[in-house]
Amino acid sequence: MSDQKTYSQNYDVVVVGSGNAALCAAISAREGGASVLVLEKAPEHKRGGNSYFTDGAIRFAYNDLEDILKLMPDVTDEQAEKIVMPEYSPSAYYEDLMRVNSGKSDPDLADQLVNRSYETIKWMKGHGVKFELNYGNQSFEKEGKFHFWGGLPVKTENKGIGLMTSLFNRVEELGIEIWYESAAKELKKEEDRVAGVVVEKDGQSLEVNASSVVLACGSFEANKQIRSEQMGDEWEAAIVRGTEYNTGEGLSMALDVGAEKFGNWAGCHSIGTDANAPKVGDFTKPGDIYKKHSYPLSIMLNKDGKRFVDEGADFRNYTYAKYGREILKQPDHVAYQIYDSQVRPMLRKEYDLEEATFYQADRLEDLVDQLPVDKAQFLKTIEKYNEAVRPGDYNPTVKDGKGTEGINPPKTNWALPIEKGPFYAFPVTCGITFSFGGLRVSPEGEVLRKSDGTLDGLFAAGEMVGGIFYENYPGGSGLMSGAVFGKLAGESAAKYSRLIRK
Repeated sequence: MSDQKTYSQNYDVVVVGSGNAALCAAISAREGGASVLVLEKAPEHKRGGNSYFTDGAIRFAYNDLEDILKLMPDVTDEQAEKIVMPEYSPSAYYEDLMRVNSGKSDPDLADQLVNRSYETIKWMKGHGVKFELNYGNQSFEKEGKFHFWGGLPVKTENKGIGLMTSLFNRVEELGIEIWYESAAKELKKEEDRVAGVVVEKDGQSLEVNASSVVLACGSFEANKQIRSEQMGDEWEAAIVRGTEYNTGEGLSMALDVGAEKFGNWAGCHSIGTDANAPKVGDFTKPGDIYKKHSYPLSIMLNKDGKRFVDEGADFRNYTYAKYGREILKQPDHVAYQIYDSQVRPMLRKEYDLEEATFYQADRLEDLVDQLPVDKAQFLKTIEKYNEAVRPGDYNPTVKDGKGTEGINPPKTNWALPIEKGPFYAFPVTCGITFSFGGLRVSPEGEVLRKSDGTLDGLFAAGEMVGGIFYENYPGGSGLMSGAVFGKLAGESAAKYSRLIRK
């Protein structure tokens, strides 16, 4: 590599990363009158970070169906009459966030996420992001009407691909410059403020001057070494569900200039995903197609033939982000979701894709014979489970209380005997989405120092914001957090840049 050079052009704001949070920051900063450069380590055909791989479900607070329809002007009156949409208030969102994170979420950040969520969704719509109703995963049809549930009725059109296409289009319209294959390596400081970025590009080390920098380049989930150091040796075996480029450099750069480490560095968002999913996200097959999220209707057994979680403890939205690590703890990091013909038609769409790995047989014994498991114990566990199922009405659209008695772990809801063939087994392993550890950031997106106060000129968004998620995660709130704090960080960076220019 040649000697370091100073790039002659100055920018008001440099944004590191090109996912949802980064582009929301770039657009927001441009709205604030700033000149903006976006740096992306990946090549152009692998741009978009983890956001490109998302299923697109996004959690925000709303009052009623009218609030939802403001985002989707193409929904007709006739369609709207067939929708039953329960309220999802800011207080309900806040309670869900705190409940699934055991009350550990930073209250100020949680409050900002919740209360800025709807205005941010409207802002995204104003910049060309399109939304649609999440019929497939968050509604059920009853007497000709679609009843939504779970606080997650909306998704971005065409999943993460559509989200990122819209944001990149808007970035281009606004004249925001993007450098691809340009890795930020170090933050430049002047007079105790961040004043630029050292960038590795085309075999050269360039020093790019800027009035402020927004870090939105993900956490360390694609870095095996840091995963092992921070979360435990077993995490080396986890599949990386998204981009291979989120390897922790943004966090390291910030810590090197005095940022405070914050949040649950030993925790992450992880899920049960197809045991044969790619080891890192495949940009030719994005859209979260490998997940296996109908497990509340299953029983899950490991290779020793033992159950290890309460599959029906809560709706999938509130358990999937912690059950991935439970699968990782099992022998060979694998488990088997078992279904019979009673529930097979109810499974989510990902179970019907050609990429789905599964075994099928008309008899349980024949199914288990196909699996590399302790066959006797496997069948014994299913038998004991069937005997423990209590009578009652089965209803997968509510917490029906139809559980088990006398076994551990119990199944609290949606317990049906596994008794009607054909029978199915879907092997799953753990896929890591993003790490929960990040930086201490103010509600306005300012990076805070270890020694108190702000790190002037430095802002952060997306996965780099620590302190919101601990051990678990309400579905769709990560995408919303990225947008909320991306928009805020961009606003704050543009405002700071104006002050510096005076």
